[in-house]
Amino acid sequence: MSERRDKIPEPTIARLPSYFRCLVELQEADQEIVSSEELASLAGVKASQFRKDLSHFGEFGIQGLGYPVADLLDRIAAIMQLDQDHDVVLVGAGNLGSALANFPGFSRWGFRIVRIYDQAPDKIGRRLHGVTIRDVADLPCPLGLKLGILAVPPSGARAVAKLLIDSGVEALLNFTGSNLGHPDSVVVRNVDMTHELAILAYHLTGPLSLDEERPAR
Repeated sequence: MSERRDKIPEPTIARLPSYFRCLVELQEADQEIVSSEELASLAGVKASQFRKDLSHFGEFGIQGLGYPVADLLDRIAAIMQLDQDHDVVLVGAGNLGSALANFPGFSRWGFRIVRIYDQAPDKIGRRLHGVTIRDVADLPCPLGLKLGILAVPPSGARAVAKLLIDSGVEALLNFTGSNLGHPDSVVVRNVDMTHELAILAYHLTGPLSLDEERPAR
């Protein structure tokens, strides 16, 4: 019997999209069966970790044969709710928001940006990737959408997040780099590109000891 959804470890949930992407690639290559070792290698994890992750959701695979690619893909898609389309609201139609609205990867996974908001008068009323940009001043209002993307300046992030939450949004993808101070009932994933680049920069030279002198800036 599979575990309750709220009991699944977060690292396991974070690895599921990698498994899904690898399975999509295998299916596109017309591969019908995959071993745990092969799929784990493609996803960059150990085979034992891959099998442990799947064990949270029930029995998978065929003893002595492996995993039918199509079946495993369908089951992971169902677990992640990627077997259905998800409409999304985007706030922020600047450079980043425009890039996100035009990103083809969203539609491949069933995510469709159907509402876009901004506060700039020169953007309101224009169309972005087929969607008319609306005035953020119209929020909060009933959206009938559970997923939202924030691509606004950090200074306005909390206020905009509250507007979306008050409009019924239950999960936010936050590109602002700001702490949203959201209620526990709302799920937030933070994507901070400068944060990630800073970590990469750190790894370029390796760690410094605390007593090692750093160059003056």
